[in-house]
Amino acid sequence: MTNDQNYAIIVAGGSGSRMQSAIPKQFLLLNGLPVLMHTILAFYNSASKPNIILVIPADAHGYWKKLCDEYNFTIPHQLVNGGETRFHSVKNGLNAINDENAVIAIQDAVRPLTSTTIIDNTYKQAKTLGNAVTAVKSRDSIRQVRDNASSSLLRDEIYLVQTPQTFQYAQLKKAYEQPFNTGFTDDASVVEATGEPIHILEGSYQNIKITFPEDIAIAELLLKQR
Repeated sequence: MTNDQNYAIIVAGGSGSRMQSAIPKQFLLLNGLPVLMHTILAFYNSASKPNIILVIPADAHGYWKKLCDEYNFTIPHQLVNGGETRFHSVKNGLNAINDENAVIAIQDAVRPLTSTTIIDNTYKQAKTLGNAVTAVKSRDSIRQVRDNASSSLLRDEIYLVQTPQTFQYAQLKKAYEQPFNTGFTDDASVVEATGEPIHILEGSYQNIKITFPEDIAIAELLLKQR
């Protein structure tokens, strides 16, 4: 049974361009199941039991429904049309929610290895602090290049942002009433632009995003270790 106040907006607007694939990466097979189904399962299996809203391009709805039939995938979810950019897709998903008490996680469709622990922790933190943005410390040294000159940055101060990014309804609703800005790189940056402080929640280095062909092989190895 879902928790009426918890929602997950899963955004699947990506194409297969960087995957060198004709099939959008969220539909590629991972251990015999489309990537997107693994992502939905992570939220469905969490203790938070959110209502799931899936945002995909309108022209992919038929293909997705065919995949659900083929893989006997019956987890309840609401389908919403994707927008011109990720910002507009999230906004479309948000418009499907009309609950001022809602706590909403926004998740990349192509992060199929997000743990249920991380999912549950983001809902808990967002309920108390207003938001929870999953991130990990950089393991590598970082350099910033500007005007053909590079300078080192303090690695301990650099975090690599992941999803889920989870917010109280009021924060998210206000943030997405702003006009679109190319400086919006994720939901945290949209909310931050309204003056809200962003609270980091520790993620996992295994919470990878499927972007390149080798990522599928890495994800399969990580799944087998679970």
